[in-house]
Amino acid sequence: MKKVLAVILSALLLLSCTAALAEGTFRVGMECNYAPYNWTQAEPSEFAVAIEGGGGYADGYDVQIAKRIAEGLGKELVIVKTEWDGLPMGVMSGAFDAIIAGMSPTEERKATLDFSDPYRTNKLVVVMKKDSPYASATSLEDLSGASITGQLNTFHYTVIDQIPGVNKAMAMETFPAMIVAVQSGAVDGYVAEEDGAQADTAANPDLIYVKFDEGKGFEASEADTSIAVGLAKGSELLAPINEILAGIDDATRDELMAGAKERQPLNQ
Repeated sequence: MKKVLAVILSALLLLSCTAALAEGTFRVGMECNYAPYNWTQAEPSEFAVAIEGGGGYADGYDVQIAKRIAEGLGKELVIVKTEWDGLPMGVMSGAFDAIIAGMSPTEERKATLDFSDPYRTNKLVVVMKKDSPYASATSLEDLSGASITGQLNTFHYTVIDQIPGVNKAMAMETFPAMIVAVQSGAVDGYVAEEDGAQADTAANPDLIYVKFDEGKGFEASEADTSIAVGLAKGSELLAPINEILAGIDDATRDELMAGAKERQPLNQ
């Protein structure tokens, strides 16, 4: 009986220590595979944060925003590498405190998550090869007949339906996979946010991205083209995170994004 009580007491002590540690951390879920917002690298740097459980270090625009939020909260930042589809459930289950992963606060997601104010807004573009027959497109109509894809379970994939006569290809799980698909000729292009497209084309000189003339591109709400911090419903972190974000001016946000684009690995 004494041995059993000792084991129970030890377990309770371990749980209390873990809870105490968790109270001093800000745990953030992200893919660590979506440059320039977030990526994985092997070596540490002044910008990167170690990924929980090993497996390298995370850097990118999302990481820099997460660092500022953690500092504002007075907590230690912990990066939890998580597949895209697992992010909502992860924050809802308490596996981490927030999603900072280039996620748009769409109406569908708002049904199960709370979101902060946006910390970045983008236009939607299409990435393709420089020698693509669609490379001179200035309107969605110019992409008629093209085979276009987007990331699985994202707004990017749904807007493909706005392209007249499009061949909507199967959605893909990651941006690296879509880059390979374009380069191999499996698809003509993929939908991306302009920040991501700039990073992808800088790292892959055989690619370009096309922007559309005013009023001739994708129709999307601000919620669909912005990104925000995702939280569990009723999270007490919402107000303080919004206050911290309000203190990061546009110039600083642009500098953080520019730095991320310069540092991103070429294989992302």
